[in-house]
Amino acid sequence: MSSTSAFAIPAPLIRGFAYLLDQIVERVQPPHWLTNEAADRLVLLLNHVLMQEPVATERLERQAGRTVQCQWRNFQLRLHISKAGLLERLPFDPSLNDVPSGSDVDLCITLKDDQTGPILNAVVQGENPALTIEGDVQLAADINWLVDHVRWDIEDDFSRIVGDVPAHALFALLKSAWRKRPQ
Repeated sequence: MSSTSAFAIPAPLIRGFAYLLDQIVERVQPPHWLTNEAADRLVLLLNHVLMQEPVATERLERQAGRTVQCQWRNFQLRLHISKAGLLERLPFDPSLNDVPSGSDVDLCITLKDDQTGPILNAVVQGENPALTIEGDVQLAADINWLVDHVRWDIEDDFSRIVGDVPAHALFALLKSAWRKRPQ
């Protein structure tokens, strides 16, 4: 499924950024505490978005107690689905060889591409990157439904900070600029 992206970034800039990011990821191993903090912030954002959609949390409530593992290269994120239909990050320490066994994970989602270029191109074009999905079919279907139907209402969040009128005006201006961009 292809949709329009919210990004208007020229292809050469994407390729350059992807190359730089690949070089950083290959050569620099972030400290464990930084990886944990980034993962915690990502889970907070995901839960914030889920809480704005009651249907999404209802779907996840049916999957309570299940575990989803997302991975790319040597980065892993294990998420436990709570009874409230929200996500909890399960700790992972690669230095302790804390690799989950097959029985610990109900669904494993792996980004296929090791290079960031194809992943960024897919995201910028409004498509999903290439994935390998293994595990429970119903859980995979519910996660896929979330990906297809749940969106972050950034304008609503921004309006809580600056007010409804300025937020609406700013996003109307951004949408107008997006429609007038060169193809």
